[in-house]
Amino acid sequence: MRFYKATMENKLLLLLCLTVLNVFLVITVESLDNGLAIQPPMGWMAWERFRCNINCTEDPDNCISEKLIVQMCDKMVAGGFRDAGYTYITLDDCWAEKRRDPLTGKLVPDRTRFPRGMKALADYVHRQGMKLGIYSDMGTKTCKEYPGSEFYIQTDAQTFADWGVDMLKLDCCYGGSGMEIGYETMGFFLNKTGRPVLYSCSYPVCLGGHVIYERVAKTCNMWRNAIDLTDSWDRVYKVIRIYGDNIGNFSAAAGPGHWNDADQLMVGDFGLSNGQQTAQIVMWAMWSAPLFMSVDLRNIGVFAEELLLNKDIIAINQDWAGSPSYRVWQDKRLPVTTDIIEGWIKRLSDGTTAIAILNGSNYGEPATVVKTPRQLGLLGNTSYIFRNVLTSEKSGPFNDTVPMKVRIPATSVYFVVATELE
Repeated sequence: MRFYKATMENKLLLLLCLTVLNVFLVITVESLDNGLAIQPPMGWMAWERFRCNINCTEDPDNCISEKLIVQMCDKMVAGGFRDAGYTYITLDDCWAEKRRDPLTGKLVPDRTRFPRGMKALADYVHRQGMKLGIYSDMGTKTCKEYPGSEFYIQTDAQTFADWGVDMLKLDCCYGGSGMEIGYETMGFFLNKTGRPVLYSCSYPVCLGGHVIYERVAKTCNMWRNAIDLTDSWDRVYKVIRIYGDNIGNFSAAAGPGHWNDADQLMVGDFGLSNGQQTAQIVMWAMWSAPLFMSVDLRNIGVFAEELLLNKDIIAINQDWAGSPSYRVWQDKRLPVTTDIIEGWIKRLSDGTTAIAILNGSNYGEPATVVKTPRQLGLLGNTSYIFRNVLTSEKSGPFNDTVPMKVRIPATSVYFVVATELE
């Protein structure tokens, strides 16, 4: 049997079938229930650093290939990233052949760049104590116009499970109508395979955030809900603003098993200063966002490596309570009122509170912040000791009459854990 391009009638019929199936899903499946992502997932993803480089003839060391994934996997193990919690290594777009197998309808890894196939690659990754992630799309095509999963949802779910894949990132280019139903259907069939597959969804961002996040959390282990990041502070800061505005209260939907995904970390790449790299990973830690680096680990600098492996930052990101972080105050700075100093708090499971103060100014000027614990969002009528997460230095006690004072460079962050004194 051969697979032909779907007609409009077939598309409408499938949409009707998916709608009926979705009713069944709502009745029978109350949550993703795969036992995964109890804490925010951590790993490495190919996209930001390597994009859709498929030119292995002229650029064999940096093209999307088995060789690249094996090398990154080895570096994650040897460099201590796996032991720090970065256990997923994930392909993005451009790994497949341009056409499915004409007899089975299955996706086929590019035969030149993945000569041993995806099962062999997954086996290798598993032997290193790592987990393999893969990419597809809820449209007829992926963003780079490789075969998508629409009309092949059950086939692809089973194929990924048969290969030993541990994570699926499902994008939403060319998704069209019925996207939400399609994502829920893929979640259903991933569960039906019997293999635990971490499910990363993109449709909230493609639908402009016009979703019910509690419903998303019943389908996906993690979901994109802000703009795509590139290696620039402007894009990173836009995501921070989106999370601060928290439209639709998406922060409240996150928790063990289901997380807001703010996109990949730019730490170790080319576009961010040291302060900006620190600010990004600190804010991601505050939000309990998945930590997926996208950096060439063969050439990573010392600063970026130490930042990504910082145990205290990771511990706050991985705090078992998974409490949301909220922006609790903003101060505009004259003469450029778009330059904002802002404060965030996050309650931790041991009773302490993480505090991040971000100087988002592109004006280039450091900011001096003087605030009492109450003004920072903590309880009043008590005293606190602050421990700097980045330096381990302690300061205080601070209270209603003794404020903290700190000078923060532009586009950088002050990050402490506050402990209440008895």
